[in-house]
Amino acid sequence: MRESVEQRHRRILRVVRERESVRVSELAAALGVSVETARRDVAALADVGRVRRLHGTVTWPTAPLNARDARLAGRSVPRKPSGLVLGMVVPVSDYYFRAVVQGARQAAADVGARLLVGITDYAADRDLQHVATLLDAGVDGLFLAPSWSVGGPTAEEAERFAEPAVPAVLVERRIPLGVPGSHLDRVVSDHAGGAALAVRHLARLGHRRVALLARHTHTRPAVRTGYLSAVRALGLPDDDLSPAPTGPWGHPDDIVGEQLLRLIASGEVRAGLVHTDIDALNLLQWLTAHGVRVPRDFALVCHNDEVAALADVPLTSVSPATFAVGEAAVRLLVRRLEDPDAAHSAIEWLPRLVVRDSCGAAQATSDPETR
Repeated sequence: MRESVEQRHRRILRVVRERESVRVSELAAALGVSVETARRDVAALADVGRVRRLHGTVTWPTAPLNARDARLAGRSVPRKPSGLVLGMVVPVSDYYFRAVVQGARQAAADVGARLLVGITDYAADRDLQHVATLLDAGVDGLFLAPSWSVGGPTAEEAERFAEPAVPAVLVERRIPLGVPGSHLDRVVSDHAGGAALAVRHLARLGHRRVALLARHTHTRPAVRTGYLSAVRALGLPDDDLSPAPTGPWGHPDDIVGEQLLRLIASGEVRAGLVHTDIDALNLLQWLTAHGVRVPRDFALVCHNDEVAALADVPLTSVSPATFAVGEAAVRLLVRRLEDPDAAHSAIEWLPRLVVRDSCGAAQATSDPETR
């Protein structure tokens, strides 16, 4: 016979009364239900005062608070952000995440908060190590960019972050719907929209075929999605020439080959979108060495804008709003600290297209999509 909600609530109360304090994930395991189901049940019981809920921990209403829960309880009421200590865990502090960290640091300073940063170097086992270190340092909240695989977290990986000890915001990471933690606040870049923006720009320049050459990174699935959406909407063929992933991180050894040269020489493909901008810069050198002139023979747009302007032929680029991502993450976290019951938010920043010489167009500042 299927268990009723009332029966499940009675079991929850029995477990909480026996243990006095239990994490929602542990409660779900004890009951044999999903974390999402346990969270909903706990919220319903907390609303009527049957249990006490404190950021992932459930306690009996009359149980004395331990030091950690007392600290959390003290933050369950609105408070001024001044004096906050915030922790950030990111895979790297350079290249893409450099501006994200800078944006977060500036926004934290604006509200009188300190920002502590832990770098994992894409080693997944260091994610929780850094989280534990930051919690020991007394952080009030966390920004998390876990070192999950390119395809996203498994349910087991996501569950490790689903009930953080303090409020948390995901940064440039998504947890699929239905997977533990998908309710967490998050701030991301719309990389798919940026890729589509690049394809539409090249199509407006008259190109009826646009190659895609994408390095195997966390961004690549979104770039591929945006590319496909745009070519289908425009009635263009799918010319994804990206190589299969190789190596421990899935980086291709080379993003170009004889197939691309043949397509350029035959005139079939005269434009391409390349991810990343470092690869686009290398591609530019490679094409020059093989007698291909950019943009006269091949129009080039890159995704990311870290080094694009430094190329011999400055590269037109999709420029993600990385600084704004860091700023928005701080605003979301401060909001969550001031009001733990606020509706959860997902903020997605649209990249802009920076037109330079490599696409063969004048720097069309009159085009609203290039601003």
